[in-house]
Amino acid sequence: MSSAPFAAALLDPDRPLPGEITSHTARHPEKRFAVYRNNVTVGLVEALRTRFPATEKIVGEAFFAATAREFVRRHPPRSPLLMHYGDGFPDFLKDFPPAADMPWLADVARVEAARTRAYHAADAGPLGAEAFCAVAPEALGGLRVTLHPSAEIVRSKHPVVTIWAMNSGEAALGAVDLGIA
Repeated sequence: MSSAPFAAALLDPDRPLPGEITSHTARHPEKRFAVYRNNVTVGLVEALRTRFPATEKIVGEAFFAATAREFVRRHPPRSPLLMHYGDGFPDFLKDFPPAADMPWLADVARVEAARTRAYHAADAGPLGAEAFCAVAPEALGGLRVTLHPSAEIVRSKHPVVTIWAMNSGEAALGAVDLGIA
């Protein structure tokens, strides 16, 4: 059996049991597969919960769980490393009709995804002042400085860092003016 039909059936409860699946007792392979399917889905939803805790706090556990299950069904993991799973979750939220009344939610999730990528980014040493001193003064204007591999810019027309901070324990709860970016 190819792994693609197995993976598709594993992540989508509406798909039938792959025909090649059997049970050593020949009894109820669909029930055994359903348990395995549930364990995989629960694990992926938990990975999203871990990566997007402020997003979950904003929408609540039930909404987040239902949204995450739908994301899992539509977007299976591409890497065996769960730290990478969910990179597409912010875009999914942006186009997810039940989240339409929270236009800033996807950008809050982008902040959380960027934080995860920053945490797992390659290490890079800082550029010391001595490096600039070694450059001839007439060449300084032609230098090009790059950001640290962990740095990422998240653009939003909403105050998403404030919203994230208030829902991640990084700032006191209070009113947020959603008109200020």
